[in-house]
Amino acid sequence: MIMKRIIWGLMMLPMMALGQTLEECQQAAERNYPLIRQYGLIEKTTELTVANIQKGWMPQVSASAQATYQSDVTAFPDQIQKVYQQMGIDMKGLRKDQYRVGVDIQQTVFDGGIIKSQKEIARQQGEVQSAQNDVNIYNVRKRVNEMYFGLLLIDEQILLNKDLQGLLGQNEKKLASMVKNGTAAECDYQNVKAERLNVVQQMTSLQAQRQALVRMLSAFCGIEVKAPVKPVLSVAQQQAGQRPELKAIDAQLRLADAQEKALDAALMPKLGVFAQGYYGYPGYNMFEDMMSRKFSFNGMIGARLTWNIGALYTRKNDKTKIQLQRESAEVGRDVFLFNNNLEQIQQNENIERYKKLMTDDEEIISLRSSIRKAAESKLSHGIIDVNDLVKEINSENVARVQQSVHEIEMLKEIYDLKFTANN
Repeated sequence: MIMKRIIWGLMMLPMMALGQTLEECQQAAERNYPLIRQYGLIEKTTELTVANIQKGWMPQVSASAQATYQSDVTAFPDQIQKVYQQMGIDMKGLRKDQYRVGVDIQQTVFDGGIIKSQKEIARQQGEVQSAQNDVNIYNVRKRVNEMYFGLLLIDEQILLNKDLQGLLGQNEKKLASMVKNGTAAECDYQNVKAERLNVVQQMTSLQAQRQALVRMLSAFCGIEVKAPVKPVLSVAQQQAGQRPELKAIDAQLRLADAQEKALDAALMPKLGVFAQGYYGYPGYNMFEDMMSRKFSFNGMIGARLTWNIGALYTRKNDKTKIQLQRESAEVGRDVFLFNNNLEQIQQNENIERYKKLMTDDEEIISLRSSIRKAAESKLSHGIIDVNDLVKEINSENVARVQQSVHEIEMLKEIYDLKFTANN
């Protein structure tokens, strides 16, 4: 029976375009999931952050205005003022109220690598966010698997329900003829008919469940899902890839490396040039301002070398914090690999269990079918009653349902294993 199903699946390959494969649904769901827009937001935010950091190389311009009143100002000693007075020079001295409106321009020439390290940190932070988004998007596949294989199982049950209705209908017609000929009681005919109507009710319930699941899967994928295609497993095993969770941990480790390089850059000296200019009183020439007390334009250009060693005070603790971040990420990796390995072991065991169950399903169905046919013959000869026949019909149907459940569940476990191993 299994071989027949595989052959039937191969024959139906040209018709698969009419339905949706699991891979098509997964890809559609990933494109449709709202988090897919997060990639663009992360990329744009990272670009803006890097662009803002890059502007650290642009001249920094600041404007200021101030007015002050001092309790005292620079002045000549009384002896010198007397000499000036004897010479006929009026030395008024500086005024205590002073005013200034100016502009200060600073240009970084060498920053020790701070801007470069800050840009790298911003990029790695974007990579961490993007990698975490990959994890969330990847988990969409598992949700699609649940709905997709649930839909396949319902389709199988609907097919079996149709077969069961046909089988009960045949026996119903046979009993109707027997009742007409006086070889069977009316209650026997009614019993089979009632059983067939129960099966029809089950079909109604199955169709309602299918419609609800189709609507959910279609909304989740953003496409109209009509006929799911039962996956055809390939004999060749694909090589397992790296799970997004592990890539996210690698991104966290790269971020820690970038943060550590930034600590080194913070210890480097900084070189810059500057220009200052202002209009006000007093100016740079105090002697002239002592005499005229006029507002004037003043300017200054120069270079400045600074070396702030304050980063040394916290460097040891900062490096320890970064190392702890690395260790935490590695612990997260070990925990994920441990749980992932346990999950793969469980899934492999489930697959083997379903394989063993399916080896007996075909024989059980064959036996139940023979027993049911024998019961139909016995009923025709009046050896058994209708209840016994209905019991055997239901037993055969249960065996067929179990076979479908085992097959779909095994397929689901195989694809869950593919999800777990990322292959």
